[in-house]
Amino acid sequence: MSNTIWSVDEHLDDILAAVRPLDPIELQLPDAQGCVLVEDVTVPAALPPFDNSSMDGYAVRVADVAGASEEFPAVLTVIGDVAAGSGELPTVGPGQAARIMTGAPLPPGAEAVVPVEWTDGGTGRGAATAMRPAGQAPEGASGEVRVHRGAESRAHVRARGSDVQAGDLALRAGTVLGPPQIGLLAAIGRGTVTVRPRPRVVVLSTGSELVQPGEQLGQGQIYDSNSFALAAAAKDAGAISYRVGAVTDDAAVLRDTIEDQLIRADLLVTTGGVSVGAYDVVKEALSSVGDADEPGSGIDFRKLKMQPGKPQGFGSIGPDHTPLLALPGNPVSSYVSFELFVRPAIRTLMGLPDVNRPTARAVLKADKALSSPADRRQFLRGSYDAEAGTVSPVGGSGSHLIAALALADCLIVIPEEATSAEPDSEVEVVLLG
Repeated sequence: MSNTIWSVDEHLDDILAAVRPLDPIELQLPDAQGCVLVEDVTVPAALPPFDNSSMDGYAVRVADVAGASEEFPAVLTVIGDVAAGSGELPTVGPGQAARIMTGAPLPPGAEAVVPVEWTDGGTGRGAATAMRPAGQAPEGASGEVRVHRGAESRAHVRARGSDVQAGDLALRAGTVLGPPQIGLLAAIGRGTVTVRPRPRVVVLSTGSELVQPGEQLGQGQIYDSNSFALAAAAKDAGAISYRVGAVTDDAAVLRDTIEDQLIRADLLVTTGGVSVGAYDVVKEALSSVGDADEPGSGIDFRKLKMQPGKPQGFGSIGPDHTPLLALPGNPVSSYVSFELFVRPAIRTLMGLPDVNRPTARAVLKADKALSSPADRRQFLRGSYDAEAGTVSPVGGSGSHLIAALALADCLIVIPEEATSAEPDSEVEVVLLG
C-alpha cells in the first residue's frame, strides 16, 4: 500500500496501460454478436446477384406494352411462371409475358415488370388486385394477360449489384457487430468472422453480512446488491459476465474463490473489503499476491482523490496475469468506480477505440450550491435534460444511497479545485444512458 494519493486520471491511465485487447478469434456469426471486427470485410459477389423483380406481376418487353390503356389493353401470351429461386427461365419473346414473383430473377428477353394491379391477372375481366396462385391461373400459368398501362425500361427491376458490388467494403475493422451487421455478413455469404471476443468478467462481492436476494435477512444482514449491479453493468458494457455471490470475510476462502474463478476470467472485479477496517478481507487476501518473476505484479491498494470511491485496488493475478480491480463496497461507490475504471477496461479488452462514457456540459439546476471536498473530484448522481441542456442532482451525496442511483442517468462532476457548484453554473456531466 503506497502513501501516494492518486488522481482519478492517474489511476485510470495505470489500468489502461496494463490492459491489452484480447487476441482475435474466428467465430460463427451468431456467436460474434457484440464483438468487434478486426478485419475489413469485402463483398465477394454482387448483391443482389441477379436482376430481380421488386413486384408480383408480369415480365414484359417495353415495346409490347407501349401506349396500353384500360380501353386499349396490350394482350400478351403468358409463357410460364418465374418464382423466387427459379432455375430454368423462359425467354420472353415479342408479344409474350412471364408471370413473375417478387425477388424472382428477370427472365431473358424481358425489359420491365408490370405490377399485377396494372393487368387483368389473366382473368379476362377488370383490374386484378393480386396474383392468383400458380395452380389456379387460367390453364396453369399460360393463357393471355391484358396489360392496362405501359412501362418504362427497367421498371420494377432491382439491378444486380444495386445493394453492394463485388469488391466493395462491407464492414470496416473496428465495427461492433449488431443485428444489421450480422445480417449483412450473412447476406454476402460469410459464415464466420474474425473478431475480438467479448471479455469474460467475473464479479465477486465480499462481506459476511451479505445475503442473496430471495433469502431471509437475519440480524445485521443486508442483501447483496453489488454483485448484481456490477454483473449487469459488465454485460451492458459488452462483456460476458459471471456473478459470484457473496464470499465471507475470510482471506483464505476469498483467495481460493478467486483462484477457482481465474479459469474463466479475462478480468476480475471484487467489491468490498478494500479500505482500512479490521475486516478488509480483499486487501488481506490479495496484498501478498504477486509473481516473483513479474516485477510490479500483484495488487496495489490505493487512495484516490475522489468521492465516492476513495479506496481502490488494481493489479494482476494468477499465471496469465489476469487484471483485477478491487472496488469499494458501498453500492454507489462501487457503481461509480465501475463506470470510471472497469467499463473502460472492458472496452479496452474488446479493442474499442472509444472506452469512456460520453460527457456533456450542462447548466446546474439546484435549490442551493452543491458542496464538494477540496482536492477531491466529486461525482454526484444527476438527471440530465439534453434538450434544455440542464442537469439536476438526484438524492443526496451519501455513498450508500442506492435508490437515487436508480433514478440517475448521469454523474455530475465537480473538479478537484472546486469546493462547490453554484446553481445556474455550467458543470461537466458523464452520461450513463
